[in-house]
Order: sequence, then structure tokens, then C-alpha cells
Amino acid sequence: MVIFMAFYFQYLSEMMIPLLIFSIVGYGILMRRNIYEDFIRGAEDGFKTVLKIMPTLIGLMVAVGMLRASGFFDFLNNAVSGLTALIHFPSQLVPLVIVRLFSSSAATGVATDLFKTYGPDSYIGMTASIMMGCTETVFYTMCVYFMAAGVKKTRWTLPGALIATAAGIVASVALAGMN
Repeated sequence: MVIFMAFYFQYLSEMMIPLLIFSIVGYGILMRRNIYEDFIRGAEDGFKTVLKIMPTLIGLMVAVGMLRASGFFDFLNNAVSGLTALIHFPSQLVPLVIVRLFSSSAATGVATDLFKTYGPDSYIGMTASIMMGCTETVFYTMCVYFMAAGVKKTRWTLPGALIATAAGIVASVALAGMN
């Protein structure tokens, strides 16, 4: 039974994307839409959105790269190590927490550096791995989606996203500590 279920889920996962595409095209045909023109129009709109948000993305990536290269994160790590020791949070993860708020690719680089230094199976490595899955690039996501949608007032988005990120960080430390 277990082998059958594994085969079933593997087959189902392999068929998800083709079934999704087929259902979208089938729905378009049933609604008598010109599917190709709709696709081209959507791709054109997507390209315009990319061009609109490109300066913001480049600015975020350059800023994070400069902070990493300048040694600011090492300085920050040393500066807050006393505070992080009080709350039982590894100070080595402070740069990852900060970078993760802005850029996923830069955070992946920081996590890779942590893996090289401490090992992926270490407490630091496992916490970094879980943190990468439990947190979001808050500022990047807000910048991209709010700019694309033309949202001017973010209301409670930022506080809510930061609280969710804090919960993800606490969960990653707790889950990695269970091993």
C-alpha cells in the first residue's frame, strides 16, 4: 500500500503542471477566447511589470552586496553578540536574519557561508536552513508587489510581516534545538 501511494503521489506531482495548463487552455476554448492573444497580452503585461520594478530590485541587490562586502555584517554580529546570548539566539545568524528581510538570493549566499564555516548538520546550519524556509523577504516582496499594484498605503502589512518573520525565526531556533 505504501509503495502504491508513493507511486501515486509521484505520478500526480509529475502531472500537475501539464494538467493545469490543459485545464486553462480547455477553459479558454470553452469560453471561446483567443487563447494565444490572451497569452501574448499577459506576457506583455508581465514584461512591463518587470521593467517597472527593475530599478528597485537592482537597488536592493546592490545595497545588500555592499553591506556584505564591507564587513558590516561581521561588525553587527560582534556588536549584538551579548544581547543575542541573553535570549539564547546564535549571533552568527544575525546577518542571515537581516539579509533575509531584503533578498532571498543574498540570504542564500549568507546561509552558504554559514554552512561552509559551521557545517550544514551543525546547530547553526540546521537553524539557518529552517530559517530560510520559515521566513520571507519582507521588504523585497512589499516593494515588488506594492509597486506593481500601485499600492501607496501599506497599512498593517509591514507589522504583520515582521511579526510572522519573528515567529519563523523563533520556530527555526526551537526546531533546530530539538535535534
